[in-house]
Amino acid sequence: MLFAMMFAFWRFLEILTLIPTMGMLAYFVDGYVKANQLTPTYILILFIVSVLALAWCIATLFSYHRSSTNAQFVSFVDLAFVGAFIAAVFYLRWIGNVNCTSVDRGNPYFVDLGAVGSANFNTFRININKTCAMLKACFAFGIMNCIFFFITSLLAWIHGGNTARSERVYTTTRKTSHHHHHHGGSGHRRSHSGSHSRSRRSRSHSRSYV
Repeated sequence: MLFAMMFAFWRFLEILTLIPTMGMLAYFVDGYVKANQLTPTYILILFIVSVLALAWCIATLFSYHRSSTNAQFVSFVDLAFVGAFIAAVFYLRWIGNVNCTSVDRGNPYFVDLGAVGSANFNTFRININKTCAMLKACFAFGIMNCIFFFITSLLAWIHGGNTARSERVYTTTRKTSHHHHHHGGSGHRRSHSGSHSRSRRSRSHSRSYV
């Protein structure tokens, strides 16, 4: 039960980070399609991986624990997504060194202080490059999902191993119980038949002396 709760928690985190990633990348893909241009590889790879990962997370959120084999399969696929996200982040690694904000000096601000005098203040304007900021956010979410999917892969593998051991113990116990029940029934039948034959011999022996 603990592993199931932990798995569900990390799955929700994956979904929460994959939804904005897919949305921002879909915005870029749509822009390139409308401009009749090829989508860059660093956007396309992360977009495809994010879409597939989001569908996988939703599909396996409540079905991974149905059997040990299913849990181990989920672990394997999650590990494959770790590799896919690493590759996607690798293609987008250049955005990590880009500065998406710039600070410019604005117009001076004059304040009249009356009899005291006046004061001049310099204002600053912060400019944020929207495209750069969105790509950097996708890059950060990709790194986070590398960690998240590794954790869920490990949890699913542990849960699958524990479930497999529990199933083997249950099967062995059931076979042993069935064997003992069958052996006990055979002994009871042999004991009953032996006592019945001894009773018949005692009655025939008593009649011979009459």
